[in-house]
Amino acid sequence: MTRIALLGGGRMGEALVGGLLDAGWTVDDLAVAEVDPDRRRALETGFPGLRVVPSPAWAVPDAEVVVVAVKPGDVVAALEAAAPALAEGAMVCSIAAGVTLATLEAALPGRPVVRAMPNTPALVRAGVAAVAAGSAAGEAHLALAERVLGAVGVVVRVPEAQLDAVTGLSGSGPAYVFLVAEALVEAGVLAGLTWETSRTLVAQTLLGSARLLAEGEEHPSLLRAAVTSPGGTTAAGLAVLEQQGVRAAFLGAVQAATERSRALGRPAD
Repeated sequence: MTRIALLGGGRMGEALVGGLLDAGWTVDDLAVAEVDPDRRRALETGFPGLRVVPSPAWAVPDAEVVVVAVKPGDVVAALEAAAPALAEGAMVCSIAAGVTLATLEAALPGRPVVRAMPNTPALVRAGVAAVAAGSAAGEAHLALAERVLGAVGVVVRVPEAQLDAVTGLSGSGPAYVFLVAEALVEAGVLAGLTWETSRTLVAQTLLGSARLLAEGEEHPSLLRAAVTSPGGTTAAGLAVLEQQGVRAAFLGAVQAATERSRALGRPAD
């Protein structure tokens, strides 16, 4: 299997380790660099035999793929620490929000670099990630990035110019869904259900609806129409949502998150 080093052992780094192990990699194929000693101990306990080290330079010498999973503000420092020890031909895949290919390539001149934007459902192997190739990355590098990130979900390819929109939609999207879930649970309680019953109904409704959308080919509007009888209960509920501007609020939320991602990627004045 391809040898992989992860720079950063936070929640997403941990999710990738678990997904890669489930997908056939072994602990001998992986290494993690994590500066926080508590996180290092947690990873060593959760994945016995996994090599977890405090320095990026110690994790990367044998790696064919280096996944950068640190906070955006720490990316350049992590890459600068790792660069002298990188193996010839090693590919770097960054999953840090807002960090552009230009920034990554400036830190690693001549290296094949892929920029990716995953989301938190990767924690349960149900994520989605978009990938974009840098100037020195070719088809083989994109395919390798897809294979690595595919261990925790679905992967799509986009040009880098669309990655901010990906961030605003699917990167931030789980928070939008959780807000909807929170509101629906509260609505069920207001209507007389217990919190536990309402939560169960909401969770399964969201899960089942997502499967109908993911596993079928119908446009979302057709799926919505199939649930909406003329003059019925669903029509009454949807009318209130439209009156309250819920559709417009989602459009605005994705636009705002997209612009914020763009702003994070701009050089500081």
